[in-house]
Amino acid sequence: MSAPGHRRGFEETAIAILLGLMTTVTFVNVVLRYVFNESLIWGLEITLILFAWLVIFGVSYGVRVTMHLGVDAITGLLSAGPRRTLALISAAICLVYAFLLLKGAWDYWAPYAGMWQTEGRWFPLGFDTGTRDRAFYMTDQVPMPGFLKFLEDWINMGEEYDKLPRVIPYAILPVGMALLLFRFIQATIGIVRGHSDSLIVSHEMEDDVEAARVED
Repeated sequence: MSAPGHRRGFEETAIAILLGLMTTVTFVNVVLRYVFNESLIWGLEITLILFAWLVIFGVSYGVRVTMHLGVDAITGLLSAGPRRTLALISAAICLVYAFLLLKGAWDYWAPYAGMWQTEGRWFPLGFDTGTRDRAFYMTDQVPMPGFLKFLEDWINMGEEYDKLPRVIPYAILPVGMALLLFRFIQATIGIVRGHSDSLIVSHEMEDDVEAARVED
């Protein structure tokens, strides 16, 4: 539940929707199986896809609300200036890491979208025009929705998809990593402006947990 005054972000909304969809699909599948002796053959696969999306959205959400765990045994002993300096160094490392993840995510997803991977092991140096096209790869059991038929002409040279193309579930990789990079940029700006001095969960969270325990 969001705290009073907490502005709901994109990830929070997406996670709520994904949880709702997972619950709905699972519930319907259980009812069909135990009441009608039927099942959604694609139910398990779509649930796994939704769960993967939920996890990746959760990574950037954790950065946004400073939820990720870390060790502050050393930084907690420092004064504000050195602590802020170390936070900026950590933020710079996280920015590079997120950028590398974004590059890797694009290079993995691009062939499934009929696009080129980037050249360069660490940083993009251009596009590899020899990238092997994998746009024809499909999921195992998820049916192809009619409103996505345009993808057949866009990326599959007019060939019909019998099942949902993998480009759709795999799209969370570049989208999620781009969102992660964006959240790290926001967090870094927050440190520069003095709004925060850490990228990890603060001791305020410990106080909230203790307060909740006392109330119970």
